[in-house]
Amino acid sequence: MQPVLEIYTPDGFDLWPTAEIEPFSFLPLSGDLSPAEVGTAVMRIAGCNDIDPDGDRPPRPADALSSFLHGLLTFECLFAAGGLRVIDSSAGVTFAPGCCDGLEDWRDWHQFVDDSILIGFGHAPVSPVAERVGDTIRLTFNAELSDSPGIELSDTELRELLAGAERDLADFLALAAGWAFEHLPAHYALVTAALSRLLDLPGPAIPPEP
Repeated sequence: MQPVLEIYTPDGFDLWPTAEIEPFSFLPLSGDLSPAEVGTAVMRIAGCNDIDPDGDRPPRPADALSSFLHGLLTFECLFAAGGLRVIDSSAGVTFAPGCCDGLEDWRDWHQFVDDSILIGFGHAPVSPVAERVGDTIRLTFNAELSDSPGIELSDTELRELLAGAERDLADFLALAAGWAFEHLPAHYALVTAALSRLLDLPGPAIPPEP
């Protein structure tokens, strides 16, 4: 199980260094990313929330960097395309986040394990579903197909996978905080707090002001 971001890099992005990653592929998040990959992840998360202000949100700042980060830093409820991906390498089956999934919803998996509530991650034509069938947890790649491939797990196995995914997210958050301190010194505290809020994890220690 991997926490992943669906990646899309806009043409001409030059606010900070990013990695070359195939568009609309998934970037696994962990503490093992390179600085350029962290830059890509932060770019993608900020881009998902780069929406013109309305309501009580303050107007966009004039400079390009602050303008791009504005949604990330001012939205209370943040969104990031992606989620948790489960790979059964022995069977060659991957259960990937669907169109209705978001990385910010990753804790829904805990509710599923505790309460056995079916979770749907998308809709036709591809509808990934997690459900409990007796003592087995079944992850169906596409519930629209009667013969869809899937992955079967025990309750204990899924809880262990979720614990590993949470460690990966915490490691990524710590890595991203260090990256922001170096690459976004004027915004690093707010960026780190926003990422912590998105991932619903305690924020790492913020370095003192330089």
